[in-house]
Amino acid sequence: MATRSEQQAAARGKAEELLTRRKQQESERLANRERDNRAQDEKTARLRGLRLAREAASDVAPPVAPPSSPAQRAPHGRERSGGRNPLRGSGGA
Repeated sequence: MATRSEQQAAARGKAEELLTRRKQQESERLANRERDNRAQDEKTARLRGLRLAREAASDVAPPVAPPSSPAQRAPHGRERSGGRNPLRGSGGA
């Protein structure tokens, strides 16, 4: 049967192993995050460069949607349904 000091030593060894494993996992997680951030930054820079080159080649500012006039908009609620609510039936009193 193991003595108390042997049990404590075994428990301490187990705890140190667990701590070491968690530290390793944490360092791997941080390295993965840094790698992903770096890849995202590189992709953003590449796309920005492509966009700027496209804009410079076309000599056109980024497209802006023209404002729509009220005449071009679709009619709303009552105007479209003749003033009656189709969910209420015939509309009579």
